[in-house]
Amino acid sequence: MKIIIIGNGMYVSGRGTDGFGTILPAVLEYKRGGSEITEMHMVGTSREHSLAAEAKANELMQKTGVSVKLNVYPVNAEKDLIAYKKVLEMIDDLACAIVSVPDHLHHEIALSCLKRGLHTLVVKPLAPIVKEARELTDFARQHELYGAVEFHKRWDKHNLMLRDIFQSGRLGDPLYTWTEYSQRKSIPTNIFKNWVEKSNILQYLGVHYIDIIRFATGASPIRVMAVGQKNWLKSQGIDIYDAIQCMIEWKMDNGSKFNQTLLTNWIDPDSTSAMSDQKLKIVGTKGRFETDQKERGIRIITDGEILQEPNPDFCQPYKINNHHTHWKGYGIDSIVTFLKDIKNIINGTQIPKDLESIRPTFQEAMVSTAVIEAAAKSINHNNDWVAVICE
Repeated sequence: MKIIIIGNGMYVSGRGTDGFGTILPAVLEYKRGGSEITEMHMVGTSREHSLAAEAKANELMQKTGVSVKLNVYPVNAEKDLIAYKKVLEMIDDLACAIVSVPDHLHHEIALSCLKRGLHTLVVKPLAPIVKEARELTDFARQHELYGAVEFHKRWDKHNLMLRDIFQSGRLGDPLYTWTEYSQRKSIPTNIFKNWVEKSNILQYLGVHYIDIIRFATGASPIRVMAVGQKNWLKSQGIDIYDAIQCMIEWKMDNGSKFNQTLLTNWIDPDSTSAMSDQKLKIVGTKGRFETDQKERGIRIITDGEILQEPNPDFCQPYKINNHHTHWKGYGIDSIVTFLKDIKNIINGTQIPKDLESIRPTFQEAMVSTAVIEAAAKSINHNNDWVAVICE
């Protein structure tokens, strides 16, 4: 089983950080479980960055004790923006693609993978606008390909518990839900600086909790109103919103409606104790559910370092008895699940249609894309309410 990973940055390999990202650790954990992955082809646009990601991957293989043949691209050119197209044409027998690139490139690159006949996983969001998401969804369905979005929060135990409690009816009819989600200033000013003006904090980050409300309740969004502020980032020469707040009106199958308030920013101080600060509550006619997804009960402080509150549930390395490092968490589970699904499809034990109701498929991701597109229209048109159109 050969796979292609398009993108080699922070989320893939941890390039530019002290860590190893999420995608490569997940692939190696899948391989550790006895999978038949024989080759990984990792494609970027810069030879320098590709070599840096390769070094990360080799170090990771040593730590995990799991090895996979790795090829990185571009091979010769210092810069090659279409290296992924060349690799797609060059490598035979690819089983699937994982796409982890800037938001505005999702449609172009994912469509290239689908046209190559590859089952494809795309990091969130599927696309910034419905037209692009619809083309990807329709193409995958017409060609019987499996397309999924890496909405890893669907594997978080907090959110699984929320879904189970909500679906049991214990909360009654939903009335309102409130989410606050933010990240450090280093994300827009350093890690994503080269492309951040083509995205926004709601599209990049808040989309997770749009999807979680969809996942937990099964409701459909009706309309959106959004406002934003451009203060600190603009003073740094970056013309994007520091923060965006939006209200989303949802409708249940039984006709009842509820409101989601979503508060997002990416200008938290870099001295905060965790990369992400995230809280969610949902209130219904019979009760409420609240979850703090930052403070998970662990605090670490040592000489010369700031307080840390790590998330042990997302993507963490743990030493096991054989002294090799194993990566565990819902970030790992999300990607491993995709790879297991691909194996089942290849073996003929399931078809893409079987996954429509149980995975964050392209069709399911149309909902969150429709919301972020409507929010962008609202914020650019006097903060009016904008209807959500998923088709």
